[in-house]
Amino acid sequence: MKKQEKKKRRLQFPTAFTVLFIILILAAVLTYIVPAGLYSKLSYDSEPNIFLVENHLGEVTTFPATQETLENLNIKMNISKFVDGSIKKPIAIPGTYQRIEQSPQGLLSVIMSPIQGIMDTVDIMVFVLILGGIIGLINKTGTFDAGIAALSKRTKGKEFLLVVFVSLLIAIGGTTFGLAEETIALYPILMPIFLASGYDAIVCIAAIYMGSSIGSMFSTVNPFSVVIASDAAGISFNEGLAFRGISLVLAMIITLIYIYRYARKIKNDPQSSLIYEDKEKIEEKFLKHYDPENVVPFNWRRILMLVVFLGAFPVMIWGVSTGVWWFPEMSGLFLTVTFIIAFLSGFSEKEAVNTFIEGAADLIGVVLIIGVARAINIVMDNGVISDTLLNYTSSIIGNMNRGVFSAVQMVLFSFLGFFVPSSSGLATLSMPIMAPLADTVGLSRAVVVTAYNWGQGWMAFITPTGLILATLEMVDVTYNKWLKFILPLMGIIGVFSIIMLVLQTML
Repeated sequence: MKKQEKKKRRLQFPTAFTVLFIILILAAVLTYIVPAGLYSKLSYDSEPNIFLVENHLGEVTTFPATQETLENLNIKMNISKFVDGSIKKPIAIPGTYQRIEQSPQGLLSVIMSPIQGIMDTVDIMVFVLILGGIIGLINKTGTFDAGIAALSKRTKGKEFLLVVFVSLLIAIGGTTFGLAEETIALYPILMPIFLASGYDAIVCIAAIYMGSSIGSMFSTVNPFSVVIASDAAGISFNEGLAFRGISLVLAMIITLIYIYRYARKIKNDPQSSLIYEDKEKIEEKFLKHYDPENVVPFNWRRILMLVVFLGAFPVMIWGVSTGVWWFPEMSGLFLTVTFIIAFLSGFSEKEAVNTFIEGAADLIGVVLIIGVARAINIVMDNGVISDTLLNYTSSIIGNMNRGVFSAVQMVLFSFLGFFVPSSSGLATLSMPIMAPLADTVGLSRAVVVTAYNWGQGWMAFITPTGLILATLEMVDVTYNKWLKFILPLMGIIGVFSIIMLVLQTML
């Protein structure tokens, strides 16, 4: 018996922290192998109305902010994109790549990078901790349990409609303004509802995470990805918009069918769940206070708390989508909600504060994962290898025929997306280099923008440096179980995307 237990322990998949630290070490090793290099970068200074060009040695030269300057630098975009603020980050100048002295990241850099990563992501971490505190407060009042019971009665026999509604709503947020990190707040709310409906945690993750991922991957007007990429490519984001919209609808249908097949299997046979062995542990975490036979009444006080909490989300979406807010403002919003809910809860001051702290403590693991994931990008940035990888990939497709150009670009952008996880960062870095390559094979630059968006978004299904490990930590699902679920869908979406890209090339 003891031997079997030891064998079982040896076969367990490592935790999210271990996975990230392994990748962190591999990233550090890459800084010894991949040559360091930089493109010269161009930025715009609005006050004196000049361009600043910083070369690989860090030397800065000024140029008049004119269209002629851009043409001389072989940057094929209109100067209005800089003047109106569409392009805010420095962009790479084509043909300026230079090798620089190697900057390998040793043991000390690896040790210090998670600390720096935590410091860099403290705004996201504060947001997550405040959400955890609010959810702890609402949970203790029995509001979620009462709401679950009321919702279960109304959706009995139609539970999958909830999956469709949640996925479509989040996909709309993803395609319009890149809704992603904000969805972390939804798991503690929706997980009990999905579990009470007879589904497992993976169905809930798929509904939320894939709604966000498909929406962001097939972005239509997302200002943080497709709009910035189009501006950096020197075209209007309206080019290819209808095609991207059609692709979004088809990809969402494929995803919902895939989730439905798995969800139906779970409903018919709970033991077919990929995480059946963790069923009791997950239900204990999310349904420990939920007893369908003995639920507190869904009275005016609990309804009001739920309205206040859920009402904060449209406000948050407005703030983010208009570009007025980011994580500090979102944290301020939910801190205000905390005070209102603490008052409505009827708890004493001491009980409310302690409950808030306990709720925040439940998400400590999640926020630390966010910091460690950032550490990987810090190591690669300090190793100065991102521009080298861009130079390599652009040279691969430089002489390709148009038949495979777009498909290979999507694959290469998936690769680059792992090393430059910021959608706006990858767009401003790569588009001035990649977009002109479309001209050499007689294609619209909109094809390159599509390949960028789909490539980076496709890799986000599984990228450990993205949001997925923090999500899995929140719901107690291991990374290997997620891979087992998502890889077939990833393959289907990948093939679908390449077919659509080839079709766009033909059109």
